[in-house]
Amino acid sequence: MAYGYSSSGGRRQPKRSTGSPAGFKSLMPTNAPQTDFEIGQDNIQIFGLDVHNPVFAVSSLTIIVFVVGVLAFREAAGAAFDALHAWLTSTFDWVFLGAGNLFILFCLLLVVTPLGRIRLGGPHARPDYSLWSWFAMLFAAGIGIGLMFFGVAEPITHFQNPPLGVDPADTAAAQNMAIASAIFHWGLHPWAMYAIVALALAFAAYNLGLPLTLRSAFYPVLGKAVWGRFGHLIDVLTVFAALFGLATSLGLGAEQTAAGLAHVFGVPNTGTTKVLIIAAITFIAIASVVAGMDRGVKRLSQANLLLALLLLAFVLAVGPTFDLLAGFVAGIGHYLAAIGPLSNWVGRNDLHFMHGWTTFFWAWWLSWAPFVGMFIARVSRGRTVRQLVGCMLVVPTLVSALWMNTFGATALSNYLDGGHTAVVEAVQAQQPELALFRMLETLPLAGVTSVIAIVLVIIFFVTSSDSGSLVVDTITAGGKLDAPVVQRVFWCAFEGLVAITLLVSGGLVALQTASLVTGFPFALVLLGMCYSIWKGLRAAR
Repeated sequence: MAYGYSSSGGRRQPKRSTGSPAGFKSLMPTNAPQTDFEIGQDNIQIFGLDVHNPVFAVSSLTIIVFVVGVLAFREAAGAAFDALHAWLTSTFDWVFLGAGNLFILFCLLLVVTPLGRIRLGGPHARPDYSLWSWFAMLFAAGIGIGLMFFGVAEPITHFQNPPLGVDPADTAAAQNMAIASAIFHWGLHPWAMYAIVALALAFAAYNLGLPLTLRSAFYPVLGKAVWGRFGHLIDVLTVFAALFGLATSLGLGAEQTAAGLAHVFGVPNTGTTKVLIIAAITFIAIASVVAGMDRGVKRLSQANLLLALLLLAFVLAVGPTFDLLAGFVAGIGHYLAAIGPLSNWVGRNDLHFMHGWTTFFWAWWLSWAPFVGMFIARVSRGRTVRQLVGCMLVVPTLVSALWMNTFGATALSNYLDGGHTAVVEAVQAQQPELALFRMLETLPLAGVTSVIAIVLVIIFFVTSSDSGSLVVDTITAGGKLDAPVVQRVFWCAFEGLVAITLLVSGGLVALQTASLVTGFPFALVLLGMCYSIWKGLRAAR
């Protein structure tokens, strides 16, 4: 028999639970141990909503105040974003880089120890989704928009200004470092962060019978204390991180979509266009959210992955194919050789690279980790610890390396061998959103592939927004998966509103600062989560 807690006269008294609501039963394996938690115990029903108190109220009201304040004082907000961005990157770079390294080491430890054999959901559990569907959803939710935005722009940028003291005049060395640096930002480090959150939540939900909220990840350490103020704080921070991390991606997606529409169709690339793009995509995301996980998110993710692979195959086929494939293998080698120096923060002279790129990326991944990790946990029942962590480290890293090498090396080849300077000029003019389209115009069928690229960005946009709103809704509903649809619509609309607010108030710097602010506390949260995972898995052996 499970036990919950209810409020009575200002004190929390234990009460006997009659069981979990239907929305949570699907998460609970038959052999899951009973806990002292009753789902929905702190929920209130108001205006047709079923929300967790105080997580929903604090999260929503704080975000409303932020949006109103930033829009009312746009110039002051923009200056504040600039100052905060510089302070965070220069003061806490060691926290972001050091934590990122520890996350990789912890994941590798889980893979090689006997703890990796533990199955999420019990020894007889089997995966709910095929490997293809599972990978499509984690890939689309995890890095889709980012690869489209940075796949060409980042290697070109690092080629012009290579890190670690590489001489730009040494073309071969600069090209190798450019690809290695791009893979570094999209490889093992971010996926280790995602894997830790996904594993912690999947173990808590499917092996301990707890709700899919971040507080559940700390149950092996804190026990029933996670249902109190500490748990409320963790869930509120999770909502902030998810919303602002998503807003960063949605802002980048809007920038690239607007650039693509201007490049292909001549649509004016203005702030109004970007706002309208975010609004339109938000409406599409809302429709996907209403359709649900299987009919909405799953199908969009599969379609998106297939379309992305087709675009990747096309560039491989019409570009310098053999050079690109050979470069992919060599790029992995250069990445592994450079990962140590690039992960170190002591004695570095390339502070622009470390602060402007690595620190921002690590903060961005950390702000995305609660959302991506929770989403992946939701679709990962039946996987073993080794499958979940190993697959999340290796497969996306290889795909990201192939993508970065294919698109980045094609652009570099066009520049070095073909004399095409349009991509380099776009990056130098601080228009990275144009880089992909400038590269595609040097290949056959540029008009068709550019349209496909725009569609890809839009669908990645939608899958990130709808999966993110499902996650935030689960948190603010106290772990319920069957909360009213209007709550999902509410959070999906809020994501678009926050993205618009950041975009119009400070542009790219504001988007980056939002990730830094929300990512920093989650570096500490994930470190604590590693200990909780270790303790929980050892107890479950």
